[in-house]
Amino acid sequence: MSASVAPGIHSTASDLELLREFEPVVRFTHGESFFPMDVEPYVAASSLWVYHPDDRDEQLVAEGSLTMEELVAPRDAAFGSLFYLRFIGPLGLVASARALDEARTLSKKQDNRFRAGVGRLARGGLLPRLMDGLFSLSLFLRGKVPGATAAAAVLKYADLHRQEERYVYHGRVVRQAGWTVCQYWFFYAYNNWRSGFHGVNDHESDWEMISVYLYEDGDRLVPEWAAYASHDFHGADLRRRWDDREDLALIGNHPVVNAGAGSHASYFKPGEYQAEVPIPIPERLASLVDTAGRFWSRTLGQGGEGPTSRRIPFIDFARADGLVIGPGQEKEWEPNVISEETPWASRYRGMWGLYAQDPIAGENAPGGPMYERDGTPRSSWFDPLRFAELDRVPPPPRELETLEAQVADLEARDTELAGQIGAETDELQRLGAGLGGLTGGTHLAAQYERQQERVTEQSQVVSGLLRERAENRALRESVGRRIERARQGRADGPRDHIRNAMEPVSVGQIRFRRTTEFWAAISISGLLVALAAFLLFAPGDVWAALVVLLIAAVVADSVLRSTYARTVNRIAVILALVSAVVIVVEFWKAVAVAVLVGLALFLVYQRLRELRA
Repeated sequence: MSASVAPGIHSTASDLELLREFEPVVRFTHGESFFPMDVEPYVAASSLWVYHPDDRDEQLVAEGSLTMEELVAPRDAAFGSLFYLRFIGPLGLVASARALDEARTLSKKQDNRFRAGVGRLARGGLLPRLMDGLFSLSLFLRGKVPGATAAAAVLKYADLHRQEERYVYHGRVVRQAGWTVCQYWFFYAYNNWRSGFHGVNDHESDWEMISVYLYEDGDRLVPEWAAYASHDFHGADLRRRWDDREDLALIGNHPVVNAGAGSHASYFKPGEYQAEVPIPIPERLASLVDTAGRFWSRTLGQGGEGPTSRRIPFIDFARADGLVIGPGQEKEWEPNVISEETPWASRYRGMWGLYAQDPIAGENAPGGPMYERDGTPRSSWFDPLRFAELDRVPPPPRELETLEAQVADLEARDTELAGQIGAETDELQRLGAGLGGLTGGTHLAAQYERQQERVTEQSQVVSGLLRERAENRALRESVGRRIERARQGRADGPRDHIRNAMEPVSVGQIRFRRTTEFWAAISISGLLVALAAFLLFAPGDVWAALVVLLIAAVVADSVLRSTYARTVNRIAVILALVSAVVIVVEFWKAVAVAVLVGLALFLVYQRLRELRA
């Protein structure tokens, strides 16, 4: 995949030259409707609003009248107010139906229809489906962006795109602690992950980012790391070293990014990724759900691979079988260099799309590259090293110097500790001798106890200093070995820093695919309808019916998902345990007598063995 191009660029290169040298190649999934664009046409096509603390929305600038100057104009508002843009205005019933129909027609015309393949619900067990059902029902209680809004956004973006076809990233160069960071911010008019690709959420606008980290080597800046913002991953797991050919694909000096369909999250490898959404529930209920989840997944073998009992699995499709944007590709970038001096980035602190009043924020539009939704600074902007846990990693040319300075500090501390240990040991011995002089006098009991406490405290001080000195020496030896490696030019493995690698998920073994997908779609609803029927027609048997229904559903699921033998065996074990509990409850006296007699015989046997020994 990687071409044989020597990495690096002259250290005097301008910010634009740096950004162009390492700009990414982004591969999209077939069916994607939104691509990185410039913010200005989006702003010109939007209206500006403010949400007031008294639950009132007010339009400040109408669509068609908003300029970049108007966007950043100073505006006073009460505490708790939120400024936001609105790309799509309120839609009536007729306008919604028209938008949905025209979006379908456009998709067919462009041959841009997405096909999921094996659905996400068929890939997991009943518990993830139940959690997904609860999540779907929660949309009725939360702020939700209607599906017609997504369709209208598709049409509006397509119209803007026809007027001026441009693919833009907003690039920024930061110099921090010996690193030079090239940040590439991608702005999308809409995130249609839920309505377009069966994902978690929809919201107006979307900001995504990747970073390339360079270090200075002589008169050149050399790439060392690339970090991609992504779902469910944080810190060091977001970055890959430039020589990591297992994950990081390069075309020349350009890292390859595989964008999630609708979500626009960035992945190193093409494929289908399992994203998990935590369910916000009270702590006590969470503990109960966790216990039930462990029973369900570990004991009954349900739940699939990966998701926990309080997380709902969704699939992020990053198949890389659609449009490709980047140097030498079918579409190329137009860079827009930004900084903290860029007015729309630094002076507009509102949301870049509709504030849907979603309490868990999934349907609310994001803030900009510099700020979060609430206007507070975004950490990936003001501290790009910490974003990928590179704030603790020196650039390669500084590593040896940093390690040698650490050894010098450890040696100085060892000398200091040696003196402290001697002085504190002398004090401990003095206190110990004084303690011995207090024995034998009954009238000195109180003084003896106080002296004993002082001796104990002083002993702990000496012990702590000795422990610190031993730990420092062990650390000095370890750092010394690393210095030798650095002097010999032996680097760490390119993947040693990774704790949780993002990997595409496999579909797994699924029999009768269409039947399985149909079952996955109706299983939870079927259980609810059956339970409702028992409540209506046989309320006295509802608990027994619930157990039977769950067992039948588990068995049916296991047959379709090729886990039948394991599941049936575990169900048999559970039923045997339940039977044992029933026997104990019904015949507890006989059980108690048998246990007591058995214990008595065991003890007699043990004691008789001792007599013969």
